[in-house]
Amino acid sequence: MRVTNQYVWNFILLLFFLFVLWAYMAILEQYAYRPLYSLGLGDVVLITLATFRVIRLFVYDKITAFFREQFWDANEVDGGEIILTKPLRGPRRAIADLLSCPWCFGVWAAAMTTFFYVLTPYTFYITLFLSIAAVATLLQLIANMIGWKAEALKKEVDQL
Repeated sequence: MRVTNQYVWNFILLLFFLFVLWAYMAILEQYAYRPLYSLGLGDVVLITLATFRVIRLFVYDKITAFFREQFWDANEVDGGEIILTKPLRGPRRAIADLLSCPWCFGVWAAAMTTFFYVLTPYTFYITLFLSIAAVATLLQLIANMIGWKAEALKKEVDQL
């Protein structure tokens, strides 16, 4: 279903994002402990991995479902089951779309992670922890894929 007036809310969210970026730059110009152009490859890798983990945290993980669900509608169906659906329009729909799209939220997460990384040296530790968690997540996903493939091959052999 196409809801054209939703474009207005998406545009407002875009303007808000651009304002936030402008504010980030103004704050970093005054208070950053290191300039963005001084980041090395190791810093960029840490920020990238931390951003990956923040995206997974807010878009997929159960621990932040309470936050995501604030922007969804709860509908009760037969039997008392609750089904969550996106609102049809409005600012809650724009935010629900944002929080359900890893590519969309990734832009916000990258800006936030980079901002805090260069703002103060104390966020290095949080970025490091998030980066280690991201690598562990990737290793777990690879291990799961190998396990699923092994189970599928085992089923094929058993069927012969």
